[in-house]
Amino acid sequence: MKIIKFNVLLLIVLAATGFSACKETKQEIPWVDLIKNNSLEGWNIKGGEATYKNENGVIIGTTASNTPNTFLSSNEMYGDFILEIEFKVDSTMNSGIQIRSNSYPYYQNGRVHGYQVEIDPSKRSWSGGIYDEGRRKWLNTLENNPEAQKAFKQNSWNHYRVEAIADTIKTWINGVPASHLIDDKTASGFIALQVHSIGNSKEKLGKQVMWKNAKILTENLSKYATNSPLEPIITKNSLTVNEQKSGWQMLWDGKTTNGWRGAKLDTFPNDGWVIENGELIVLPSGGAESAAGGDIVTTNEYSNFELQVDFKLTPGANSGIKYYVDTELNKGPGSSIGLEYQILDDALHPDAKLGSHEGSRTVCSLYDLIQADPSKPIKPIGEWNTAYIKSIDNHVEHWLNDVKVLEYERGSKEFLKLVSESKYAKWPNFGMLEKGQILLQDHGDKVSFRNIKIKVPKSKNE
Repeated sequence: MKIIKFNVLLLIVLAATGFSACKETKQEIPWVDLIKNNSLEGWNIKGGEATYKNENGVIIGTTASNTPNTFLSSNEMYGDFILEIEFKVDSTMNSGIQIRSNSYPYYQNGRVHGYQVEIDPSKRSWSGGIYDEGRRKWLNTLENNPEAQKAFKQNSWNHYRVEAIADTIKTWINGVPASHLIDDKTASGFIALQVHSIGNSKEKLGKQVMWKNAKILTENLSKYATNSPLEPIITKNSLTVNEQKSGWQMLWDGKTTNGWRGAKLDTFPNDGWVIENGELIVLPSGGAESAAGGDIVTTNEYSNFELQVDFKLTPGANSGIKYYVDTELNKGPGSSIGLEYQILDDALHPDAKLGSHEGSRTVCSLYDLIQADPSKPIKPIGEWNTAYIKSIDNHVEHWLNDVKVLEYERGSKEFLKLVSESKYAKWPNFGMLEKGQILLQDHGDKVSFRNIKIKVPKSKNE
């Protein structure tokens, strides 16, 4: 009898000890609460005019008419983190949770942009998918993940876990893996709770989205990170969902030299260029123009087009993206002839202070002709920037990191005057080819390229 009582007592002690140990283990996770009881302390509103309030630790967002998307944004900026949050949404509403998002005056008048963990109670059921708000749209959809689609609970509280570590974003909805994305477009930003715009819909006026129990980890993340069984979606050197739908094509496959050759060769250069880790890299050779591996050009020619290229500079580097190139024009020393989107370290390279027209050799400028907007949003040396060139019916635009920095009309009086005053005056009909090749320049400095994509409008007869 005494033995039985002793065993029972021992079991009680062990159970209590185990419970205490579990409790202590949970307390050891250094979660930081993002929602303060009965206040919106630590948050600010961006975008539209929807309203937010905190009722007993539950943030409630309410729709408003004729206003754009509204975001309750954290004052704090976050890079790598693990976030857990609960939400409840009206069945007629779309919403989302922004992560690594930003708002700059120069970007669409302060529009909130960045990754969004979708809240989607519609029949599509893509809650937990990843959308790029204000930029590239869908990055990780859920049409091939039926388990995650079924995990969402209509008109009830749902739980998200989001892990954003380095270039990888993983999401779970109610414990079910939803998204696994590898993308390095943005490394840090705020967290925001979205109330979607409703236009003038009377049916959606006054509808609510609610969030609670939001908590975040920012330290020792490898200790708490979770493996995902999902195959990752990798955006580097591939097309996004919306790019595929709108007719974009990869101009470089990220692995081979297919589709490219030396500007003065029949094949790709044997040296001077390398392909490493999905990057097309021109190697340093002393800064001379097209004197080592030489420029490379597309094997195809293009008339109207939209071109997108990521580029990364090293200190003091010089290069360029040329278009409407005819490699037959200059068979001698130097680079092939064409209109050029300048790539340059403005701070260290002397070319930034030269040019036929003031500032016309700075980064993103139309080389030697038109200066790019000096307030251009260039990222620091060593980080990736995105060049975008659009040429449709002789109207040409240069963009940098989603911001337009110049535009001009090929063949206009203003354009022809600029050419006549430039180093290109000696080339007859410069810049006026109906079609030409696209060129990446070897200027003897190390510069890396990736995500090279092109969109060619269909002709009227197609």
